[in-house]
Amino acid sequence: MKFNWESYIGQTLNVTMHENYGITSDPKSNTPIYEIVFKSGKLVNAYDEGILLETEKEETKVKIFIPLSSIKCVEIFDF
Repeated sequence: MKFNWESYIGQTLNVTMHENYGITSDPKSNTPIYEIVFKSGKLVNAYDEGILLETEKEETKVKIFIPLSSIKCVEIFDF
């Protein structure tokens, strides 16, 4: 199934990424814990390869391109 991202242009997305960062919490057990990576912003465009979000950081507009293969889960907010 192909998801139609264009239906959600202009809406706010919270994207959970597949990529996690391993952090060893206990050097004796050598067991990693993972920090979940999120990206948030307004969906401004959709491409065959990914989606483009726009957000504001430190009073500057920033565009974030997210490859579809990096997306684990998406929350869509209709404000």
